[in-house]
Amino acid sequence: MATAPGTSFHCEVEQTKDENDFTVTVVKCKGRLVGQSADEIRKVVQPLIERGGRIALDFAEVDHLDSRALGAIVGLKVSAINKGLCVLMLRNLTPRVKQLLSITNLLELFSS
Repeated sequence: MATAPGTSFHCEVEQTKDENDFTVTVVKCKGRLVGQSADEIRKVVQPLIERGGRIALDFAEVDHLDSRALGAIVGLKVSAINKGLCVLMLRNLTPRVKQLLSITNLLELFSS
């Protein structure tokens, strides 16, 4: 099935250091996180959670989330919490994504 224009999504994974010199796995997400792309982000992030450590989902280039994608990132956060020794955070939220997380009372969940 062809992807409609403007709906493509992909992730890139890289290792970096934070301000405290801790290693952080950054998952740079780009595009519209909707429908099937929710499955893609799960496939990329779940194995990282199993390894533990700090994981940051960088949403600087994510311009839209739908309910399925929102459910996927909440599920990943719950997996990280249940795993222990794993911190999953969101960074570089666009105003639209930040507003959605705020409206759904999920912004605080991802602030820690």
